Amino acid sequence: MEKELVIVLDFGGQYNQLVARRVRECNVYCEIYSYKTDINKIKEMNPKGIILTGGPNSCYEEGAPTYSKELFEMGIPVLGLCYGAQLMQHVLGGKVEKAPVREYGKTDVHVNTSSVLFKDVSEDTVCWMSHFDYISKVAPGFDICATTADCPVAAAENKSQNLYAIQFHPEVLHTVEGTKMLSNFVYNVCGCSGDWRMDAFVENQIKAIREKVGDGKVLLALSGGVDSSVLAALLSRAIGKQLTCVFVDHGLLRKNEGDEVEQVFGNSGTFDLNFVRVNAQERYYKKLEGVTEPESKRKIIGEEFIRVFEEEAKKIGAVDFLAQGTIYPDVVESGLGGESAVIKSHHNVGGLPDYVDFKEIIEPLRDLFKDEVRKVGLELGLPEYLVFRQPFPGPGLGIRIIGDVTAEKVRIVQDADFIYREEVDKAAKEYKEEHGKEAPWMPNQYFAALTNMRSVGVMGDERTYDYAVALRAVKTIDFMTAESAEIPFAVLQTVMNRIINEVKGVNRVFYDLTSKPPGTIEFE
Repeated sequence: MEKELVIVLDFGGQYNQLVARRVRECNVYCEIYSYKTDINKIKEMNPKGIILTGGPNSCYEEGAPTYSKELFEMGIPVLGLCYGAQLMQHVLGGKVEKAPVREYGKTDVHVNTSSVLFKDVSEDTVCWMSHFDYISKVAPGFDICATTADCPVAAAENKSQNLYAIQFHPEVLHTVEGTKMLSNFVYNVCGCSGDWRMDAFVENQIKAIREKVGDGKVLLALSGGVDSSVLAALLSRAIGKQLTCVFVDHGLLRKNEGDEVEQVFGNSGTFDLNFVRVNAQERYYKKLEGVTEPESKRKIIGEEFIRVFEEEAKKIGAVDFLAQGTIYPDVVESGLGGESAVIKSHHNVGGLPDYVDFKEIIEPLRDLFKDEVRKVGLELGLPEYLVFRQPFPGPGLGIRIIGDVTAEKVRIVQDADFIYREEVDKAAKEYKEEHGKEAPWMPNQYFAALTNMRSVGVMGDERTYDYAVALRAVKTIDFMTAESAEIPFAVLQTVMNRIINEVKGVNRVFYDLTSKPPGTIEFE
């Protein structure tokens, strides 16, 4: 699909994915590239605009990430953010030095609303600052268009050259009118029309999949998660019965989840595809017997998945394509996109079975962020409970059970988790009905885990010696950092009462207040 393109040049900033996501929210397609990308490659891509990200370095130090002056002389609009703003000024003849006062956090910024960047933005607005250095002198041809109490150049512009520098971060949600600023750049400076829409994406991908696959067979490992479910729906729409989905139920899913997946994708469901459900619960429990070390559990669960998938694929016979639910963050985090550190190796199936005879891997969702994947799911008619399902780790409840995994422990955590999610959802719904808006405390992810601790309790005048359940709930923008959600105490009390009364084997309930970092969202 020929589409307008804005590119993000990554200088190691932690918000690089957020920049691209915010641009796409303006219906403009955006991709992330390393600052080491050759200028000729950038010219070949013919972007409508270029955005330079933040980064941890000082642009005036020897060896700091930089770019040639030619980038700013191509006639393509450039927007520098934080480090990107400082680099622009440094390269073009301005001065950047250590700031006398470091700015970090929400900051009041005064903007010149006659600037095209700040059209329809309040004169005094709240923005997110994070910098040690500052622009002490703007480059020739630039005018200052925003200031703070401690930062004389919070933004600067060279209108005739379409060059803009912003010291703060418009991409983070803490910058109240940040999306408006980025929209002003892509529409009013770059002249984009906004042709990046999910309905057009679906139509174009269906056409592309049909052309690539022809009359071949496609195999997909369906986990029941958002990405693989949306991919299954998309492939089904494109090639129907040429697709076979293998759903391995390892017995470590949330309560009723296996049945829900089968209900949607099974032979009696609404999608035209071949569906194979493998109930491998007992096989997994046997493999995990006595294993307590988290990484060992992860490896066993992943390797056993491959073995089961391998056996089922052999029954199907030769396939031409293996489909994977790779999405854009997988590409970026594996070091294939920007300049940030490699966060994880890119793998979806967990390692490809050697025997499978396929021409190639197809990854129709690899250009999409998670929120865009969800939009595609709705466009394809997937039920909302599947599309907006909370993130769920590949090893499932295996890493939400501290210590060894048994069928009994799985039952406990499934039942406790079901009650917890049910009560939080109910309270959030009641809040919305009463106040007409989302509950401010509503977490992005919330689940119950089973600790390996047993303690004495009293139930019905009898002594008990049972397990403690831990409740986890976090608020986060990007899942890279997270804070514990402040769920109302009354809701937690209801959850505690129900779990202890309804879930056999539990006599104590904890609430985990740990942020990320230092903790992780999952327990193992």
